Amino acid sequence: MPAKHIAVYPGSFDPITFGHLDVIARGRCIFDELIVGVGRNPGKAPLFSQDERVAMAQQLVTSIPNEPSASSVRVEAFDGLTVDFAREQHATVLLRGVRNLSDLQYEVQQALTNREVAGLETVFIVAGPSFAYTSSSLIRQIAALGDDLDKLSNFCPPAVIAALREKKRQRHPLLERLSADLS
Repeated sequence: MPAKHIAVYPGSFDPITFGHLDVIARGRCIFDELIVGVGRNPGKAPLFSQDERVAMAQQLVTSIPNEPSASSVRVEAFDGLTVDFAREQHATVLLRGVRNLSDLQYEVQQALTNREVAGLETVFIVAGPSFAYTSSSLIRQIAALGDDLDKLSNFCPPAVIAALREKKRQRHPLLERLSADLS
């Protein structure tokens, strides 16, 4: 019996975007199981807590239309190295979305390192044209500076926009700092 192909799609997902959801929807048609790993980057201050990011991802993953050949997707939080988390999940593959050549250059370097260090292969899914320039950092910048967050509706699901609106209402320190830095 062939081995089960389990993939981990790691990221901070701060916040999760339609581009992330596109990678998840397409990735679950390739692997027997897909695990969305919501990581914590100690070098960055997140807008959303890890619990908030996991909850948003879980809610949105369940709303992806179910295709007959699609595998199960689960969302898990993790700390530490992605390769260690992947090993704990018995994954053999890391799934990564690539938007442009800059992403590809960085991701190939990471993929080579992950193969050498942990024996993990990396599979790339190229972003659809409507997601090629969408990033979580861009979403955070728009949220920090914009008055009408509904303009993010092409980039993020309504639940994410509502969560961004609440962070803005609360004057989250990251949004305040971005606003000051970008003004």
